[in-house]
Amino acid sequence: MQRGNKIILDQSTTKKKPWFQPDRAHKYYKLTGFYTFVIDSIKKSMPPVLIVVAILAALHFFVMDINEALELAVETLPDYGVLAFFYVSETVLGLIPPELFIAWAGETSTPIINLSLIALFSYLGGFTSYWIGRRALKIPSLHNYLEVKMAKQLVMARKWGGVLIAVGALLPLPFSMASLVAGMLSYPVKSWALVGLLRFVRFALYGAAIFALV
Repeated sequence: MQRGNKIILDQSTTKKKPWFQPDRAHKYYKLTGFYTFVIDSIKKSMPPVLIVVAILAALHFFVMDINEALELAVETLPDYGVLAFFYVSETVLGLIPPELFIAWAGETSTPIINLSLIALFSYLGGFTSYWIGRRALKIPSLHNYLEVKMAKQLVMARKWGGVLIAVGALLPLPFSMASLVAGMLSYPVKSWALVGLLRFVRFALYGAAIFALV
């Protein structure tokens, strides 16, 4: 009996702890400033997004119904024209909500194909923004500004850059801006390419929701 108890005791003491412990992770993220970094990143990204949303809302209520505009685009523009415009938008600033283009895809004759292409062009647009950021870092004035005046923020961004990209890929925030910053901070390209794949997840989820409405 005692021998059996000893075996049970040995097994309980040698049992491995779970690889992820929420309490310890929470304390670590709090001490290292992870939560502050994410909140600040979201705050800095929201103003331009809100401005564009306000403009689109004003156009919708006072100029032209967005649904009618989408129908007009489907009727007048070829698919490659809409996709090219979307790629430019996702490369430059990414301020035009992708949801509009997802709704457009739902109005076409091949919604799944066009949704897949939109997700791909969004990913490629972010990748282009990333390389623009890498090239911009070679500008002496910009390099000095990042390395000297934003040294503290630079350390945090390099440490949590993957989270910033994930937030931009999944949430309704400019993915292009997150990718541009990642490039300027010399975030590893392979890591960006891997985390950036979350962009496809976002379009799949949003597409399923929007297709049910359009």
